[in-house]
Amino acid sequence: MNPRNGPAMEWLASFTDLVLHLDKHLVFFVQQYGDWVYALLFAIIFVETGIVVAPFLPGDSLLFVAGALCVTEGMSLPLLMVLLVVAAILGDALNYSIGHWFGDALIKRTRLISAEKLKYTEQFFEKHGPKTIVIARFLPIVRTMAPFVAGFGGMKPQRFFFYNVTGGLLWVVSLTLAGYLFGNIPFIKNNLTAVILVIIFVSILPGIIAVLRARAAAKR
Repeated sequence: MNPRNGPAMEWLASFTDLVLHLDKHLVFFVQQYGDWVYALLFAIIFVETGIVVAPFLPGDSLLFVAGALCVTEGMSLPLLMVLLVVAAILGDALNYSIGHWFGDALIKRTRLISAEKLKYTEQFFEKHGPKTIVIARFLPIVRTMAPFVAGFGGMKPQRFFFYNVTGGLLWVVSLTLAGYLFGNIPFIKNNLTAVILVIIFVSILPGIIAVLRARAAAKR
């Protein structure tokens, strides 16, 4: 193994462990730091939606697990929902602003923006229009790219605000409530790693299908 790959492999292993065992890591954090868990979750959701180069953070599965912990760890579901809705809305607003003011420079002068992800998101906009901002909330990578593309493409702020708020509400409330209602059912609780994998797979499935269709079209 190349020694240079050592730190990268260790980081990947740590990140994989974090994603697959979110429940254990969050329980540990709650037990050690109490209410600071709200700040941690706020920061993760804000960064995952607000920083265009951070689409790798756990979003859907994090919301589901956080909802489940409201039952077992005594966290407040209403407070959690309000904080994370605000984080999601502010994150998309920041991402929109970055795309509006710095999008051209980031695309042309840096390699921070993946050309493939940018093109896929632009095609998504062409197909679904402004509703992309809402739909993208449930799609990793597109969730991070969509507000950036909206800002870069010149979507009017008033229109973006409406879809941003709608999408943030639907995304956070639906997944945290699902975790609250179903996350502590014995079967799901005992197989939470598998459930997290299913959530991740279902959320990235549209992207996989799009890639396969694009490759098939290119061959034709």
